[in-house]
Parts: sequence; structure tokens; C-alpha cells
Amino acid sequence: MRADLATLRRPLLAVFVGVFVWSVFAHGIPIDRLAVLAWMLGGFAVASLGRTRDEIVLMVRDWFVLVLIWMAYDYSRGTADQWGIPVSYEGPRNLDRLITFGNDPVIVMQEAFYIPHDVRWWDVAGAVVYMSHFVLPVLPLALLRVRDRLAWLAYVRRFSLTLGIAVVGFIVYPAAPPWMASRDGYLDRVDRITGRGWWELNLRTVSRTLDRGAAVLNPVAAMPSLHAGLALLVTLWFTRGRSAPVRTAAMAFPVAMGAALVYFGEHYLVDVLAGWLVVLLAFALADRWERRRGLVPV
Repeated sequence: MRADLATLRRPLLAVFVGVFVWSVFAHGIPIDRLAVLAWMLGGFAVASLGRTRDEIVLMVRDWFVLVLIWMAYDYSRGTADQWGIPVSYEGPRNLDRLITFGNDPVIVMQEAFYIPHDVRWWDVAGAVVYMSHFVLPVLPLALLRVRDRLAWLAYVRRFSLTLGIAVVGFIVYPAAPPWMASRDGYLDRVDRITGRGWWELNLRTVSRTLDRGAAVLNPVAAMPSLHAGLALLVTLWFTRGRSAPVRTAAMAFPVAMGAALVYFGEHYLVDVLAGWLVVLLAFALADRWERRRGLVPV
């Protein structure tokens, strides 16, 4: 019986992935943490077919680890603006001006590229890169667990450290993103134009994902930028062991993410740089922990 179930595992995983892709186009990318965890549980359940009882128990335990990480992150991020620390409207703006010799990168980019009634190819490309944040960092959490638990543990260490360090930043330094600073009079006009590329592609369900995200996420959890940070984390992870030219070329992805975040008015340049620094710190801490325990850093 177990052998029969094992032979069905790969075909059913393919069906599961197909259903997920259909759901994305029909209902939008799941960004609610409970929905993400439910999809993961479904994938873990299919991947458990034909495995031993001990393997199934271990897989369920690992799924609960993800639940704890995600719930802790969600709660901490959601309350980051409730600790009585004033929201900084001018700090990130002033830092941007300091490192760019008095300029506002977000305004410079929107003046150069934003055409209100004409969606251009870079709007579409930026929207695709932006939305990859809701898919690419999550994929290893599901796929690696099915294929290689040790690699999965290494990725979870870096992923959870990134979230944890970022949450500390959100709590001690709640910061308004450019679109909010502009809305409240601390910055010249900045339009929040993140979803316009998806409307051009007639993918309104994906655009609605952005609307749902804007409604539930803490808007002042902006420093550091997790969009920027997780783009770098994914790039470093998937290019590990590759040649230097390949790793260098792959850096185009986090750079493109950073450019899109600034252009769309979602983040300041310093938010992006801070997000990258958080990931580099998470990798350094994970590498050190693994070396101390005789593990080979990934």
C-alpha cells in the first residue's frame, strides 16, 4: 500500500502545483499568512504519501515550526507601530538626500519614468518583479522540505533570522514610506503606482492582491525593506556554489527589485540598502552557527 502511494506522490504534487497556479490567476496570490500556511500544509500532505509514520510526524512538526515563525513575525510586525515610538517621516528622506547629494531618488525616478496615463514596459516589468516577493521566498520553504530537509533547515535559519532582525527594525524605528510621507506633506508629490502594470496585463486578480496587502499590512514597517531583503536572500540561496560571474549576474534581480520599490513609491533607497544589510547579517550569523556545530554552511 505504501509503495502504491509513493508512486502517486510525484503526479499528485504536479496536480497540486497546477491547482495552485490556477488559484493564483483566478483569485490572486495568497498573501494572508493563514492562506500561505494552508497551501504549505496541503503540499506537505501530498509529499507525505507513501512515507513512514516517523517521516510524517517529522514533516508535521516542521510545518508547525513554520506556523510559529510566521505567526510570531505577523504579530510582531503588526504591532510595530503600537509601542509608543513616533513614526519617522523625515529620517529616511533625509538619509536618501544625504547619500544622493541632496536628491530624492523616488521623485527623480517618477519624474523620469512615470507617465500617468501611459503604462510602459518598465511598469509591467517592475510589477512582476515586485509580486515575485510573494512567491519566490516561500517556494524553498515548501519545495526544499520535500526534497532535502537539511537544506530546508539551512534556508529556514536564514529566512527566520531575516524576519526577526527586520521586525526589530520595525519596532525600534517605525518609518513612513515615500507615498505616506508625500500624502502627509513631508515630501513632494509621490504616487503609489505599484499595481498599474498588472492592470495593463489584464491580471486584475493579481492587482487585487496588492489591494488586500495594503489593507492588512502595517504601512510603517518600512525600514528595512523586506521586499529588497528577501530578493537578495533568494538570489544568494539559489546561486550558492555557482561561479562568480553567475552570482554577479544574478544580482540584477535584487537590484531590479530595489529600483521597482523606489520607483513605485513603496520604499526609500535607504530602506532597500537596509534590507540588503539585514540579509547579509542573517547569512553571517547562520554561517557562524553552522560552523560552530560542525555543519557545512550552505
